[in-house]
Amino acid sequence: MAEIKDFQCTYDNSAGINSEVTEGLGLTFPDAYLHWDTMAALSKALKSHDGAAFCELPFCHTVEAEAMGGIINYGNELAGPRAKEYICTSPEELLALPAIDFSAGRIHEVLLACRALKEEGEHVVLQVSGPFTILNVLIDAKYVFKAMRKKPELMKEVFEKLGGEILRFMEEAKKYGADLISYADSSGGLNILGPKMAEQVVEDFTCGFLAKAEALADDNTMILLCPKTTFAMLGTRKAHFRDLKLSGPMTYGEGCIEMIGKVRLAGQMCIKNVGYQLENAVFKEVVLE
Repeated sequence: MAEIKDFQCTYDNSAGINSEVTEGLGLTFPDAYLHWDTMAALSKALKSHDGAAFCELPFCHTVEAEAMGGIINYGNELAGPRAKEYICTSPEELLALPAIDFSAGRIHEVLLACRALKEEGEHVVLQVSGPFTILNVLIDAKYVFKAMRKKPELMKEVFEKLGGEILRFMEEAKKYGADLISYADSSGGLNILGPKMAEQVVEDFTCGFLAKAEALADDNTMILLCPKTTFAMLGTRKAHFRDLKLSGPMTYGEGCIEMIGKVRLAGQMCIKNVGYQLENAVFKEVVLE
């Protein structure tokens, strides 16, 4: 069996929105989460507050699921959008959900905010959710794990469908100027799935998905992985690190920006850990086997 290590999310930065960030912006919540111009203003305020090298979008992990029919509680200035109620109870219902329309709704506003920030000269990290995170909004996890045991072939179809939608979102993000596309699926981490199922997910989904995602990287775009995904790939020997020298010590975010066009996949640290220093000036590329 593979020896997958888990990544503990212990970084300390503003994962949510607080009054220090929103003060003086004149924003009304949750309306500010729904429009490109207020999203862009909020993203710039967060960048300034956190001392980050980039702007980040969106402020939750619900936009893909909502665009497929999920019901969302938009929250307030203290807590961003989150799942409100489930709409599915079976894999068959999941397969019947519509494809994402990137020209409408909140997901379109996220893309417009990305373009606006890019046109202002900002580096933009666009967060994309993995299948378990999307499913967590659409269906109770008990039905997912039951179906993975009882109907594995049907669940492979579900993951293939979701993987296709995620890749389409990544392609749209490139069109709208995202420099860094961050893929994370913490709801499908080792601590939740367990070693055996985590290894199976790598075999059945993650390897093929990341090969397609990596192909989207180019001179202007890098794909970032949540370390939980990186460690799953390393632990199953489906990937390895390759060390590259940076121009000097810098934060991980600054290192990612410097390596755009030189590295296709990265994922040694969570991009949200804006203060993480690469003191030895070594950047670790994730190389797929």
